[in-house]
Amino acid sequence: MAGCLAGKVVLVTGAASGIGRATALACAREGARVVVADTAAAGGEETVARIRQAGGEARFVRADVTRAAEVEALVAEAVAAYGRLDCAHNNAGIEGPLAPTAEYPEEAWDRVLAVNLKGVWLCMKYEIAQMLRQGGGAIVNTASLAGLVGARRLAAYVASKHGVVGLTRAAALEYAKAGIRVNAVCPGIIRTAMVQRMFLERNPQAEERLAASEPMGRLGTPEEVAEAVVWLCSDAASFVTGHALSVDGGLAAQ
Repeated sequence: MAGCLAGKVVLVTGAASGIGRATALACAREGARVVVADTAAAGGEETVARIRQAGGEARFVRADVTRAAEVEALVAEAVAAYGRLDCAHNNAGIEGPLAPTAEYPEEAWDRVLAVNLKGVWLCMKYEIAQMLRQGGGAIVNTASLAGLVGARRLAAYVASKHGVVGLTRAAALEYAKAGIRVNAVCPGIIRTAMVQRMFLERNPQAEERLAASEPMGRLGTPEEVAEAVVWLCSDAASFVTGHALSVDGGLAAQ
């Protein structure tokens, strides 16, 4: 039976690992041809290899989402390879250092905002232009639970992810009548390399504390976030736009 993304072309940034890789694999499983983008070439090529081993079709393009020329070239290469761009998951992101707001390094602030917010905007800028030419599409941006609530010692990350939610809603309103849906996923505490760096490497006992904070009593998986992205990209979500979907085990409901 054909998958829910059969015949579609999907671009995933930050797809060398974690949520991006899981989304690329899930989209390919559902019948999409996938353009895997990241600055980490080895990880990106590994994602492509996994897709091909499972019988899917994919290609890797190295791109830094903070650089307009590279993002423009990324979208152009996707279209040159597959003829169109139906869906995009703008997922590339970094956490930055942990520090109180008044002590946060300016250079780190600029870097986090450049990747997490400007990067999403640049991707949307060129994706939307292509989708307007072809008559529609679906975009899913990776925000975060930290795009809905505050978090100590993560001012740049929180600001950037709140910005992603706002950007998502603005673009959704602007392009709704053009057939372009724009939504965001807001992952909670997901078992990724980022969470490992932020919490678990500093304190091996942190996982128990993090799991206890979740109403479901455990950390989420990248695959669980990927399923939400696939649904938002699919025609099953045809009347959903401007939405920030929490995938957080109920954490934000507390």
